Amino acid sequence: MVLNWKLGGVLLGLVFFLAVLLVKPIGVSTQFVILDGILWNAADPSVVVQTEDGAYTSTNAYLAKSSGKYAKSVSEPMNYSFVFVIAMMIGGFLSAMARGGVSREEQKMPAIWRANFGGSTGSRFLATFVGGFIVLYGARLAGGCTSGHMMSGMMQTALSGYIFAAGAFLAAVPTAMFLFREEG
Repeated sequence: MVLNWKLGGVLLGLVFFLAVLLVKPIGVSTQFVILDGILWNAADPSVVVQTEDGAYTSTNAYLAKSSGKYAKSVSEPMNYSFVFVIAMMIGGFLSAMARGGVSREEQKMPAIWRANFGGSTGSRFLATFVGGFIVLYGARLAGGCTSGHMMSGMMQTALSGYIFAAGAFLAAVPTAMFLFREEG
């Protein structure tokens, strides 16, 4: 089953609207930092500490910022934002299973990738990892990701959301045209 793009767009808009109305705007890149903090704190319990007044702080400046909000999220990760990211992964899996799983055709390397970069699965995985790392690094450098800046920001008519969207497309379209010059 394939979801019609118009219905999908309306449903996505409804989810964003309900998220803002009921909880807060959607954004997920910070939760990767929180996951890093959880793993770091598991290895070194002195990274996040609770003060005598019950507040949280960290020896790491990034986790200590926002009056210890990130340090608290590391110490108590079962909050809305972290559960939302986990639910996104579970939802993606359930969606794939509901439509019959991932077919052999979908598992194959796209012809356009093969035409431009060859057929090595290892190089595709490496490029995907490096690309994802760069995107996540850029998102944290910008103080948020596309869901937070662009989608939630534009929905709230924030000028920064529109500027971010314009910058994202001004960078993404020429990059894609350069990387994928040959047809599959």
